Amino acid sequence: MADQNRAAQNRADPQQDALGARTIATITWRLMPLLGLMYLIAYIDRQNVSYAKLQMVGDLGLSEAAYGFGASLFFLAYFLFEVPSNVILERVGARVWFTRIMATWGIITILLGFSTGPVMFYVLRFLLGAAEAGFFPGVLYALTLWFPQVFRGRMVGWFMIASAVANAVGAAIGGALLDLDGALGYRGWQWVFIATGVPAVLLAFVVFFILPDRPEKAPWLGADEKRWLADTLAREAATTPHTDHSNPFRVLADTRVVLLALLYVAFPLAAYGLSYWLPTVVKGFGVSNTMNGVINIIPWICVGFALWWVPRHAARTGETTWHIAGPALVGALGLVLSVVLPGDAVKFACLCVAAAGIFSGQPVFWSLPPTFLRGATAAAGIAMINSVGNLGGFIAQNVVPWIGDVSGSKLVPMLFLAACLVVGAAMVFVVQGILKRRNAAEAAGLAPARR
Repeated sequence: MADQNRAAQNRADPQQDALGARTIATITWRLMPLLGLMYLIAYIDRQNVSYAKLQMVGDLGLSEAAYGFGASLFFLAYFLFEVPSNVILERVGARVWFTRIMATWGIITILLGFSTGPVMFYVLRFLLGAAEAGFFPGVLYALTLWFPQVFRGRMVGWFMIASAVANAVGAAIGGALLDLDGALGYRGWQWVFIATGVPAVLLAFVVFFILPDRPEKAPWLGADEKRWLADTLAREAATTPHTDHSNPFRVLADTRVVLLALLYVAFPLAAYGLSYWLPTVVKGFGVSNTMNGVINIIPWICVGFALWWVPRHAARTGETTWHIAGPALVGALGLVLSVVLPGDAVKFACLCVAAAGIFSGQPVFWSLPPTFLRGATAAAGIAMINSVGNLGGFIAQNVVPWIGDVSGSKLVPMLFLAACLVVGAAMVFVVQGILKRRNAAEAAGLAPARR
């Protein structure tokens, strides 16, 4: 019944309202390309260490274990600093804080190109995680200020398509930069860091001058559009029970936030596990490095399409639970079949399906926290969910290779990742049940909405 009510609301205003439609269209075209470009650069900067590894391991005297530890320090720092970063963003505004985030992560990425040994590599990877912490959840929080609930899943989907584009072109960019080996006296791995860090620094200046902090400060929105958006968001806030702690850090103990964080771990874990297995399968085709990069574009085209379709279908139907759990189960099945079924082409097709499943439910997932969180509490809660979830990347980079080494099997690591996705899918139903009961209780005045 609740899903049907949401579907009815989705078909009603503001989508059919001319002013609302014009306002959302203006915000979308003014805001989303810039946010997508920022995420594209962030994702490439996150990936570049895997390309640089091909040369820097030997140059810096790193073992495979030492490299893996250094690479994973990014996620540890990300975990530690994400919540404080998002709380600061809510206080100082998106324009200043996103400028700071991009400038510092760009500078640190460039400095990675001048690493002289393992210790410097470790320190800079940790600092990179600290610098970038708060960007992704900061965007998710910012979207709650610009878009009514019905549009947020689709906007997160559009935003995350940038990660699919980054994965699609990243291999080609990394390979081309490695081929600059010796230019101006720098090694190829140094060019990987330098050339991917500079765009972040340059874009920081663009962000500072053209990104508004809030809708009321946007020069490209008319007075009637600002009024429509403010009224719509105020109406949502008044009719939706929500938690707004006086101290935003208290949200870290909120059962709903903790459960969403644990649920989300499955998605980054599976995504990084996918990146661990995919190159091995593509290598089995016996193609050149250039063709290898071209083939690796295909899974991310599938991801991009799924990121566009699943949130739109969820918004049209008003159903969220199966639009999160369903793709996760499809992803789990694809991972297992990619090892079980014979033939490299079949394995690759299964991984394309798995990739689409792993990523496409996430925009719908991120539409859940704003249904019960507001203000600084929302900023802290979203950041906590993302920071805990991204520990999946830390786990994957250390546990998945270890499982493969201990078991001597390609199947066992995939079974582990698939099991994590299945558990995550099952938790969706549990969490949704808790959210609905808690929201219903708060709406009926049986539980305090503010603490």
